[in-house]
Amino acid sequence: MQIKQLSVFIENKEGRLEGVTQVLTDHNINIASFSLADSAEYGVLRMIVSDPEMGRQALKEKGFSASLTDVIAVKIAQKPGTLHQVLRLLFEAGFSVEYMYTLATAGTDTSIIMKISDINGAIDVLKKNCYGVCTAKEAYEINNIINK
Repeated sequence: MQIKQLSVFIENKEGRLEGVTQVLTDHNINIASFSLADSAEYGVLRMIVSDPEMGRQALKEKGFSASLTDVIAVKIAQKPGTLHQVLRLLFEAGFSVEYMYTLATAGTDTSIIMKISDINGAIDVLKKNCYGVCTAKEAYEINNIINK
C-alpha cells in the first residue's frame, strides 16, 4: 500500500518551521511522523500527516512550497537485524532506497517510512517475504491506534 508523504521546502529563516506547524494546527492536521533535513539555505520537512492533501493545499495557500510523494511504511519487529533483513531483500531484488525514517508506533513492532525506486515491486517482494506494509489509514491515523 502506498501512502502519501507531505514534503515542505522551508527557507532557513527564523519562524518558518513554526509557520508550517501553525498552518497544520489551524487545519486540525496531525503529524504522525516527520524527518527534517537541512542545508545552509533551506530545509526539507517530510511528514506523514492525518490529511496529506488538505495539508498540501493549506500550506500552498500560505505560500509554502509543498508536495506529495508516494512512500511505503514497512512493518518490522523491534529486534536486532530486522531492518538489515528488509534492506537486504530490497537490495537483492534490485531496489534503491532513497531515504527512510520511522513512523511513530506503539508496541513491539515499528514501521519504517521508505522512499524507494519501485514502490509496487518492493511491496510485492516484502509481502512474499512475510513483511507487512501499513495502509494509508493505519499510517495517517497512527495516534488513534496508539491511544486506544
